[in-house]
Amino acid sequence: MDKLTMSVKELAAALGCSLPKAYELTERAGFPCLHLGRRKVVPVEGFRLWLAAQTSAQGAAGRVGVL
Repeated sequence: MDKLTMSVKELAAALGCSLPKAYELTERAGFPCLHLGRRKVVPVEGFRLWLAAQTSAQGAAGRVGVL
């Protein structure tokens, strides 16, 4: 069975960003993050959906006014 969640350290590695930046991301509204006591984990499927939505939103914004 594949893992259902990833740690914030794994999130940082997946995104290629720093650990503090990954923790900052987990505090954003709309970002999928579960708090298990003092530990934060990110649901893998929720992260994939969030990432796809972010990519689509940025791509659409880049196409505005381009003909």
